[in-house]
Amino acid sequence: MSAGPGAADGPAMRLDAVTILPEYFEPLRLSLIGRAVESGLLELHVHDLREYTHDRHRTVDDTPYGGGAGMVMKPEPWGEALDALLADLGSREDRPVLVVPTPSGRPFTQAEAADLASHPSMAFACGRYEGIDRRVLDWAGGLFDVRELSLGDYVLNGGEVAALAMIEAVVRLVPGVIGNPDSLVEESYSDADDPLLEYPVYTKPASWRGLEVPPVLLSGDHGRVGAWRAERSLEITRARRPDLLGRPAAE
Repeated sequence: MSAGPGAADGPAMRLDAVTILPEYFEPLRLSLIGRAVESGLLELHVHDLREYTHDRHRTVDDTPYGGGAGMVMKPEPWGEALDALLADLGSREDRPVLVVPTPSGRPFTQAEAADLASHPSMAFACGRYEGIDRRVLDWAGGLFDVRELSLGDYVLNGGEVAALAMIEAVVRLVPGVIGNPDSLVEESYSDADDPLLEYPVYTKPASWRGLEVPPVLLSGDHGRVGAWRAERSLEITRARRPDLLGRPAAE
């Protein structure tokens, strides 16, 4: 599936995904990202890896050299898919970014999301089974800015779910995607110099099922509200992520 640029000012960010499960990326047509595609802020292309196979079974995997459980994704379909992607992208001053979601990658962070949001295009290579033949990534490193990234210390069945999470984290930072950009400023991880987690938030009604909104938030005193929010952020960070404060996590 693909969607081209619309009426947005300036060039759209281009996003490509290579996968054996193109349907996984249908949720990108929903909510804010879907509206970004419709308005032309985001140009979306999803490529079926099996289209680059040449046998009647459309084979994309084989047994691993050296033995072991599971299957490994073959280099030939990946090579052809990435060749086609490069041809579609055309000549560029910078190497295009190729993100490979993998549990052996470096941690994906808000800072990484912000950096990716500054690029005009990025592609995701979604592996399955035991992963992609290593030679594909070694070869791609000469043509792409390859970034092997992990969502966390756990293993998924494939790269699609991780890619969706990363795409949402990146695209929401593209100017124009979020209606009120000020809402991005005080989020958790939004400021490298201020690592505190976000404070708790409340809305109307002031009383709900016997639970009250903290009175300070009803005071209209912006100084007191700011101090309360800072205290709560520090309190939550100490309890949940002491590592962000340079402290070891509790046993």
